[in-house]
Amino acid sequence: MNRIVFVFVAGLAFAVGQNLECYKCSIGLWNLCLTTKTMCNVGERCFSGEGGTGDVKIKMKGCLEVAKCNQTENVNLPGTSNTTIYKMTKTCCNTNLCNAAPGLPGASALSLAAVAMFSLLAANFMV
Repeated sequence: MNRIVFVFVAGLAFAVGQNLECYKCSIGLWNLCLTTKTMCNVGERCFSGEGGTGDVKIKMKGCLEVAKCNQTENVNLPGTSNTTIYKMTKTCCNTNLCNAAPGLPGASALSLAAVAMFSLLAANFMV
């Protein structure tokens, strides 16, 4: 009985140990990114995404399926498949918190303001 309990606990610990902890930032502009920590699902890796258009540099961080790692994708206007707004390259890594350090302390308000401005710009572009 003790052996069964040990195998169960060891298996549970191994399964839990497979998940990576990563920084997450849904969208950031230039070097400002409001980050939190998140746990990836099994089969995902931490990623850092960099992209942009013109002088606008966009960053993302989080968890990503392994099959989508190290690729560049076109980000299109919502509801279209042929109007590219910007390109995003997502690079993966596979250790805890490997997708760069968290954002600058106190930069969250500035980051949110920048994201709001970008959203307004994108909304004007779509109309």
